[in-house]
Amino acid sequence: MTRRTFQRRCLGLCSVTVAGLSLLSFRLFQVQSWDRKQVNGKANPFDRAEVLPGLRGKIVDRNDEVLAKSMPVGSIFADINLMTGSEQMAGAVAYERVSHLPEWQNADGEKRKKMVRSVRMEIVAPLEALDEDDPQAKEIRASLLEATLARYVALLARPLGLKREELRKLLTDGLYRHKDGKLVLSEDGKPVLRKNGEFPIAKNLPDDVIRGIQEIIDNNWIDGFTFRFSYRRNYSSEKLATHVIGYTGEIAETGPTGRPGYRQIGKFGVESSLEEYLAGRDGYRTERRDTFGMRIPGETQEVVPPRPGLDVQLTLDMGMQAIVEEELDAGLKEMKSTRGCAVVMDPKTGEILAMASRPHFENLNHLQNLDEPCFALQTIYEPGSTIKVVAAGAALNERMVTPQTSIFCHNGFFQEGKLIVKDDHPQGTLTVEGILQKSSNIGAFKLARQVGMDRFYDYMSKWGYGHKTGIMLSGESRGVVRNSGNLVDFSRAAYGYALAVTPLQVANAYCVIANDGKLRKPHIVKAIIAGDGKPVQKFEPEVVNTVIRPETAKMMRKALERVTGEGGTAKLARVPGYLVCGKTGTALRIHNGRYQPGHYTTSFAGMMPAENPAFVCVVVVDDPLRKDINLYGGTIAAPIFAKIGARLAAHMNLTPTEPEGEGKDKLAGNQEP
Repeated sequence: MTRRTFQRRCLGLCSVTVAGLSLLSFRLFQVQSWDRKQVNGKANPFDRAEVLPGLRGKIVDRNDEVLAKSMPVGSIFADINLMTGSEQMAGAVAYERVSHLPEWQNADGEKRKKMVRSVRMEIVAPLEALDEDDPQAKEIRASLLEATLARYVALLARPLGLKREELRKLLTDGLYRHKDGKLVLSEDGKPVLRKNGEFPIAKNLPDDVIRGIQEIIDNNWIDGFTFRFSYRRNYSSEKLATHVIGYTGEIAETGPTGRPGYRQIGKFGVESSLEEYLAGRDGYRTERRDTFGMRIPGETQEVVPPRPGLDVQLTLDMGMQAIVEEELDAGLKEMKSTRGCAVVMDPKTGEILAMASRPHFENLNHLQNLDEPCFALQTIYEPGSTIKVVAAGAALNERMVTPQTSIFCHNGFFQEGKLIVKDDHPQGTLTVEGILQKSSNIGAFKLARQVGMDRFYDYMSKWGYGHKTGIMLSGESRGVVRNSGNLVDFSRAAYGYALAVTPLQVANAYCVIANDGKLRKPHIVKAIIAGDGKPVQKFEPEVVNTVIRPETAKMMRKALERVTGEGGTAKLARVPGYLVCGKTGTALRIHNGRYQPGHYTTSFAGMMPAENPAFVCVVVVDDPLRKDINLYGGTIAAPIFAKIGARLAAHMNLTPTEPEGEGKDKLAGNQEP
């Protein structure tokens, strides 16, 4: 063979090889691009979208103790299309048959697939030879469905924590059409299957449980079930600060994939009022699948990642919250009452350190008693004598009186025309300090009249009464304060009737006295925090207005100190080692528009240490039913304050301001006048 001939043959061979490979490449390209659309059309492919849930932000206290966080959970849905498809049902029956054969145990994955496919083809073959509406085809499909359901029930009932009959009912109720609670039957008396859609089998199962069920389904080659993963709210201190933290609930909506679904939103408390920060944004992932539910290779996935929510840091100190709730519960039980509250605030910043109301949501993780309003925030009541600081503070601030100015209190009975004002404990002449110490209604009214009706109500407004405080919690009441121009209403307002307030308003008003005379906006949220731990937004102390001068506030603290001293109405509010100042309140309860004789709302608003208060605490006990003591704020609410105050002082490491022995001696003779 000549060299030229050899070269020609090599060139020809190479040309044939290149041409053949080119044809194969062209055909491969044709199949993957042009023909794919035609194949997809014949196969009736569909897009399946999977929601990627956005993680809801955490709620933490001021010390970063986690109060609420989202835990991963999963839900199982039955897909009617996949569950009742001939191929899927035949596959389930085929697997059940071959998985018990001796050769199955020694077969590898590929051989097992071949075994299942072979038996599945045998099962499906008769159906392919029959028309869809043929009675014999219907019988075969019904038999397949029955065998498939039996297999699902046997495998999944126990992992789901259900009885077999319970799971079977779930499946049949979802698969078959119902009308007016009854099965819809065909002409031959057989139940009619739904054509498409899906229905829930189990919702919000713990992540480890759902993963175990998913493993069972995968290992047993079960078709027909889909999984959706989301988050469920978990509350670490499920019985503390329930009204403040609040709870979440589900709402039905169309999700980002266009499919109906459910989304967790805040329903009450911080969970609701801070929804815009806490809520994450769901993402989704879509895949192209064939009629058997298998992903079509080569199709582009669309992925929109989820966005987590922001964390919310509260001003609450959960150590203080636990103290307040324990003592409030004990006090209500002792005083035979079921309703009340306690609010603790930092007077220098307006921060809520603890807030407890009873009744409350007994358990946030189980969502019990959800119709109970927040007493501290939503309940309004006539405050009684705790309001007398407005008249006294206004008169002192306007320099009309000094703490030692004498006021004649008419020995307990004052009358001017039709106006009558009485005192339970008659007094003659009292100083301004003495009016607060003895809680004289007549003295408070005469101070208010010196100030003047319009100016008095202006001070009420400046002190925050009749207005919402603006705290970042939903459902707050504004109370009721109105200047009717009527002298009787004016006199009643001066000592705590003919108006209505919330415990939070009272606590915030006493912070004016406890600090520098300025009314601050109470806030429950300290900061909004990003996932990296950096604050996105901080909530600094906010002054609403100036109510009284700092020197007036100091005079008021000295006057209120006498209330807990000898001869005062709140000796039971004393805390050993500290000077306490505050004011009692007692008012007849209103029921159905009428006062109830013998039924009272009692309260005590106090602060300590008296010279430079570290906290203000308001305790309200509604309708105490003790029969062995007089029902006053000084005998009912003040002792609860004392117990809370003593424990808070230890928790906050407050330096004692009084000799320990002196405090004990003062407590020895506590008697309510």
